[in-house]
Amino acid sequence: MSALKNVPSALSRAGLTSALTLALAGGAMLAPGAQTEAAAATPGAKALAVAASKKGSPYQYGASGPYRFDCSGLTLYAFKRVGKSLPRTAAQQYNRTSHISAGSRQPGDLVFFHSGGSIYHVGIYAGGGKVWHSPKTGSTVRLERIWTGSVKYGRVR
Repeated sequence: MSALKNVPSALSRAGLTSALTLALAGGAMLAPGAQTEAAAATPGAKALAVAASKKGSPYQYGASGPYRFDCSGLTLYAFKRVGKSLPRTAAQQYNRTSHISAGSRQPGDLVFFHSGGSIYHVGIYAGGGKVWHSPKTGSTVRLERIWTGSVKYGRVR
């Protein structure tokens, strides 16, 4: 500890201890007022992480978690866990979101599958053309490539 005798007085023992603890824990020191990555994450990005954490959960029609889900139940559950409310069905969720173009989509946005103008399925965009969703009876929550061009995108605000 004799090397610490020359530490400038601007660093108090408590400040040095905190900085060393933070460094050993793998943290980063931020300027006052700066946000960490987790604090800066959008609700969609946080909901995406919740949906991904449900990988393998069985599909059940009408279920909205925490152990079984249908498609809109998964999105409802994921966004509810991050403080955002959505209505129950995929079509109602589409009507509640801000509609965005495919070019504007970001991980955490909702992907709505449609046929003839009717919304029949929803999932959470994961990036790279993939979606987290709960597809159908006999399947589980999983990550899949978006399989059709008949999709619309919505962002939860």
